[in-house]
Amino acid sequence: MDPQIRIARAAVFVVFALNGFLLANWVVHIPAITDRTGIAHSTLGMFILMLAGAGIVGMRIAGPLADRFGSRTVVAAAAAIVSISVLGPGLATGPVSLATALACFGFGNGALDVSMNTQAVHVERAYDRPIMSAFHALFSGGGFLGSLLGAAAQGAGWDVRLSLSLASVAGLAITAALVPRLLVGTGSPARETNSDALLESGPPDHIPESTDHGRESEAAPHDDGTARSTTAPNRSRKVWALAAIAFALLLTEGVAADWSALQVRDHLDVDDATAALAFGAFSCTMTAGRFTADRVAGAFGRVAVVRYGTLIAAFGLGLIMASGWVPLTLLGWAMCGLGLSGGIPQIFTAAGNLGSTTAATDMSRVFSLGYLGLLAGPSIIGWLTALVPLTAAMVVPLIAVLLCCGYAGAVVPQRTTG
Repeated sequence: MDPQIRIARAAVFVVFALNGFLLANWVVHIPAITDRTGIAHSTLGMFILMLAGAGIVGMRIAGPLADRFGSRTVVAAAAAIVSISVLGPGLATGPVSLATALACFGFGNGALDVSMNTQAVHVERAYDRPIMSAFHALFSGGGFLGSLLGAAAQGAGWDVRLSLSLASVAGLAITAALVPRLLVGTGSPARETNSDALLESGPPDHIPESTDHGRESEAAPHDDGTARSTTAPNRSRKVWALAAIAFALLLTEGVAADWSALQVRDHLDVDDATAALAFGAFSCTMTAGRFTADRVAGAFGRVAVVRYGTLIAAFGLGLIMASGWVPLTLLGWAMCGLGLSGGIPQIFTAAGNLGSTTAATDMSRVFSLGYLGLLAGPSIIGWLTALVPLTAAMVVPLIAVLLCCGYAGAVVPQRTTG
């Protein structure tokens, strides 16, 4: 293994952790920021939707830019934007300045999501085993660290501007140190390649040749057959199939994040502290699962991770709906987190390996539709609760993960033919 690849892998790990760290610093300071700006909760909800919308715009712009100029360039720009703009909400004094700050932060975060995952696909391609899930685990770890430090700063009585200023400076310093260690982009316009050259040539980020043929041949028996050839029109359909699965998986993840505690409290009539354990169980197994999903994918294939993972999540959701006992319900949420943990990394890897010169663009499409699922899931559940009990509304994510199980074959490795 080229030492440059090992260094790049470590650098991408830190980029993922940095993204989670900066995002968590905004989240933990939301109460202080709302008090400082004097906005109502309903206004905050609208601003968060605007942040998400700006993120989708950033994703769609970053994809073609990464394909043309290389993902390292876009990672550098996006990480700098996120590092600087995380300070914006702390400096905001009213609704207008907060909205502007969140739009910038959301745009940078969306661009960083696409570019760092594109860089991760390039690094993974140089290895002889799956490593994508570990990158996403580091994002969760960075978020955990950011939450702890942010909470500690607030406990010490630090002003929100000081806390976010330190996070901003740390982000810029880490970005400056990491960027030179990422894989270099050629900056050349996109060109189609044939199926024989795909795995060696890779996207416009430099990767040593010859590594991926071995991995493909080893992984193929586990992925429901060998890698399949696909034309450019078929590749477009494949992108939308992967995007649909990402939508369903992230819909379920969004429901767990926003409704798990309320579901436990309302269904089992427990206090808020006990109810909060539901999301704790979900996020704990989600993080642990991402640290182990790469080994599972290497042993049994990416399709197995998605198919059997969504079955585990479906069983967990069924348990949640049927259970009348707190420990059993918490087990259900834990199973849901474990089952979902490895799916999204496999989808992003599949999207990033469909075409040698359009990896980031393909991933931006999958990201943006998946992100819509993350937003739509909680909203759909909220609308349904006007008609049925919250626990009964969990049938929506249950159906979503069962559909993902049926269409898990979409993550089978494929090669383009032009």
